[in-house]
Amino acid sequence: MAESREHTFTGVRGLNTVREWPNDEPRYVVILIHGYGEHIGRYEHVADRLVRHGAAVYGLDHVGHGRSEGDRVLIEDFEDVVTDVHAVEERARADHPGVPVVAIGHSMGGMIAARYAQRYGTGLAALVLSGPVIGEWEVLPALLALEEIPDIPIDPATLSRDPAVGAAYAADPLVWHGPFKRATLEAFATTLTAIAKGGTFGALPTLWVHGEDDQLVPLGPSRGGIDAVRGTDLTERIYPGARHEVFNEVNKDEVLDDVTAFVDRALAGR
Repeated sequence: MAESREHTFTGVRGLNTVREWPNDEPRYVVILIHGYGEHIGRYEHVADRLVRHGAAVYGLDHVGHGRSEGDRVLIEDFEDVVTDVHAVEERARADHPGVPVVAIGHSMGGMIAARYAQRYGTGLAALVLSGPVIGEWEVLPALLALEEIPDIPIDPATLSRDPAVGAAYAADPLVWHGPFKRATLEAFATTLTAIAKGGTFGALPTLWVHGEDDQLVPLGPSRGGIDAVRGTDLTERIYPGARHEVFNEVNKDEVLDDVTAFVDRALAGR
């Protein structure tokens, strides 16, 4: 695996931890944006593949996640998280002036990346959305309608057809295994509305990857959300039988091949 290092910076709501997978002469920079309840350390193999493809990779643990400060999984405003991600991009640009930047976000991170593209997309060379929470996320109104949020953890079996992925997730002490926080769910709803009203991605090359059998963020409602914001350059890859975490699926090499081929095309078109 590629070597990595960590640093911290003061984000909008506290001290955030960032992991870097360096590359002395990168062809491009990747900003990795992780999903709900997890942390950037679960993307070691993704970063390794991207470094070998020519990238320098950066990713933060969002507020309340992983090694960053904050009440666990409490995000009161995703605009603050977008601002924190932009601070990481600014650090990456300072390290690698003039190098094109690609944003890659998974699940909640896909939602954050979509909003990021609306706010800062003019500075991006490409955007990758993996199983993004976008459009209508049916679990959201159902949970918010309840008087008390049930303490039902995510079923690890919904992540991947590879049982080792679920086992590692269940045993990971940096993963949150408790209930949603109501304020976080309300922030999800606010952000999905903001994305729907925020305009398209324009000419930004965008790759949407999704598992056909994604039970956590079902394909159909996400398609509606993608259609609302897609610009003039959208590529989609739907993987038959794949579950939520396509970067951790049994065909993850195929998925990462698709990502790197897409990045090559986007960079060649600049």
